[in-house]
Amino acid sequence: MSLHELFSLKNKTAIVTGGGRGLGARMAMTLAEAGANIVVCSRDLKNCEQFSEKIKEKGVQSLALSCDVTNQQDIERVIAETLSKFGTIDILVNNSGTSWTAPVLELPADKWDKVMNVNVRGLFLFSQAAAKVMTKQGSGKIINIASVTGMGGTHPELLDTIAYSTSKGAVLTFTKDLAVKLARYNIQVNAIAPGFFPTKMSRSVLEKENAMILKGVPARRFGQEQDLDGAILFLSGKASDYVIGHVLVVDGGITTLV
Repeated sequence: MSLHELFSLKNKTAIVTGGGRGLGARMAMTLAEAGANIVVCSRDLKNCEQFSEKIKEKGVQSLALSCDVTNQQDIERVIAETLSKFGTIDILVNNSGTSWTAPVLELPADKWDKVMNVNVRGLFLFSQAAAKVMTKQGSGKIINIASVTGMGGTHPELLDTIAYSTSKGAVLTFTKDLAVKLARYNIQVNAIAPGFFPTKMSRSVLEKENAMILKGVPARRFGQEQDLDGAILFLSGKASDYVIGHVLVVDGGITTLV
């Protein structure tokens, strides 16, 4: 197999949840540049439609769909419309996520539930629906977007997002267990755990605690969009066919510190 074939996604179909903006959009565009047809879905249909048109400029097909990942009917509709248009679902990138900042003793229960519903329930429901298709195909890639915050605690002065961190810890365990369950069907389930990347959800925190956060990053900089290109391409293509339940950390060295 040639080097090109290891990373080519020509004639593949990828669904990227929360793919209309931010890191999700960047990953969707990377997959498109590798030849994949792209389905972008989120609650913001207009944003997805605008981004979908940009994807088509790469010479691939794209579909924009509205979807609330906590709604099983929405997910089933996305799966059905993807199959109707493209015939297969080869790659699922579970990127949709949310957070809530509050001191642990003041975090409202409904906000905890909101974070868990999007970050854990939504990821489970979408993975389950896509896996039903992939098992029939005899192949597939599921890539969950986790976070280094799911690997341990953080000082409250730095991040007061216990619901988010807990949910991402769940994503890590879910990834490993689902990987074992689906490996026999030639479906590879893996995760990417980014460090600190400025996004709409994190930018205000990173700007406020800039100096403190950077002290803990050996690379001495925040992540940039292109820093995830190699990770998402590797886990989506044939190059990772024997990679099962792996968490690929992209954090500038944060988790290497003792």
